[in-house]
Amino acid sequence: MTPHDLGVLFDDLADAGTPTRFHLDRPFDLSPAPTGPGATEWTVPELALLVQETAGALAAAGAGPGERVAIVKANHWDYDLIACAAVRTGAVPVKLSDHLAPEVLRVLLDRCAPRVLVTDLDVLARDPATDLVGTARTTIVLGPGGDLPPGTVHLDDLSGHPDPGPHPRDDHAPLVVVHTSGTTGVPKLVSHTTRTLVHHLARFETLPVPRIGLRRDDSLFNSSSYAHGRTICWTAVAPTRAPRHITLASGGRPETADLLLRAHPPTVVEALPSRYVRLRPLTRRLDNPFRDVRTYISTYDAVHPPVIRSYLQASSRRRPLWMQGWGQSETGPLTFAFHTRRSVARAADGAATTVRDLGRPVPLKTRLKAVDPLTFRPVPTGTPGLILCRTRALAPDYVGERERWTAKRHGSWWNTGDIATIARDGSVRLLDREVDHLPGFSCLQAEDMLEDRLSEALECVVLARTGTDPLPVVVTEDGTLDPASWKRAAEGLPALAEPVVVGWDEVPRTGTGKVRRAALLERLTGSTETCGTGRWT
Repeated sequence: MTPHDLGVLFDDLADAGTPTRFHLDRPFDLSPAPTGPGATEWTVPELALLVQETAGALAAAGAGPGERVAIVKANHWDYDLIACAAVRTGAVPVKLSDHLAPEVLRVLLDRCAPRVLVTDLDVLARDPATDLVGTARTTIVLGPGGDLPPGTVHLDDLSGHPDPGPHPRDDHAPLVVVHTSGTTGVPKLVSHTTRTLVHHLARFETLPVPRIGLRRDDSLFNSSSYAHGRTICWTAVAPTRAPRHITLASGGRPETADLLLRAHPPTVVEALPSRYVRLRPLTRRLDNPFRDVRTYISTYDAVHPPVIRSYLQASSRRRPLWMQGWGQSETGPLTFAFHTRRSVARAADGAATTVRDLGRPVPLKTRLKAVDPLTFRPVPTGTPGLILCRTRALAPDYVGERERWTAKRHGSWWNTGDIATIARDGSVRLLDREVDHLPGFSCLQAEDMLEDRLSEALECVVLARTGTDPLPVVVTEDGTLDPASWKRAAEGLPALAEPVVVGWDEVPRTGTGKVRRAALLERLTGSTETCGTGRWT
């Protein structure tokens, strides 16, 4: 099947008799029945009805053609169901992560000027001094009832309104607005159209590619940040392949995910890099829940070799595959890299493994070139440069920041803001974001090598600084590290400062689990000064 109009996606799937069953780790915040046996088990017809009912509620609140519906709530897949309902009314959904600080949310809401805001009491109560309600004409509150803030209405009070029916739109008109990760400051609001999101990004994923294409006998497990752009594309594709099961985890706690994984053992897993890290202890069990996985999929950020190695070894399949996509919210995937047990195996001489090879550009869809950041002239093959791309999936604009969008265009090329090398065969090796890059050194490669040598590390972050050695931050379960272990790990690496050792929760992160490097640097040193210009972040 090909991807469908988001507004009628589940109607079409129900009409086709799609038998997929959906399993949740907790009930939807959107669900009118928060408890009971059906709260975490859904069929396609039930989801179609839920989207229709939600569309009726949104229309009653004022959503309609040309309007925007902002969504910011606790993480769950119903972000995308609400987005489908908004599209059904003719409106444009704007997905915003509840991990964003209230003052940042206020900036983004002011930029997108929604007609309707869909949120929850937790988001509204975080900072009484920041008025989020005033950004929309109607604010709908989800979740358990309680004392509602003035000017808001609970979703239950809008139930029963008729489904407005699907409203078609031009392929070049805005379809959905998502935001970038925001690792370096206020995120950008990226406006995608039906042409870019459905025709180019989603349709490409429906191709029956051997080994990685979804099959009807598959059982999918997805654990993501559902406020971000990747999941709306995934939602447009995964159910159309009619797998047996789709299991969705809104949180990353191993004990909760373990129960879900064992109830429906997956054959295909897609998760945030940070979720892979947090769920890694489950791979060490003899009866681990990943024993039948044939394909792991990772996006948003790189996953370090020890983590990839653990998951590939956990599978009892002969040749499990790890697929890593590199791209951006504005472009979708630009390259794919594939890892096997052999490719991430420890070298015979004990040398650390790195997985900064991002693969080659997507065939027939993407072109890349590396240029000098100052002159924008192409650099020789294998020389570090600023990566520019061409892709038909490029979103057409930033909402409220046209000048920022224009600054990242260079003729017909788009500036990714990443520093990398491109080999003769077209393969890309990522070094760093331009804002973090120290010439002659790769923070990301150093992180790979440190993690490969420090078995006790959950994560390693290396922060480049001007005028002094890069600062390594080692994240461990208990926030401690044996000095002798560090000395062995750092041997043979470029000069590094003495490490700072912290626990997982001490690291500032985005909604996708990415480390907010500038915020971490400021917290540890009092300065946000980095080595790059940051012009293209």
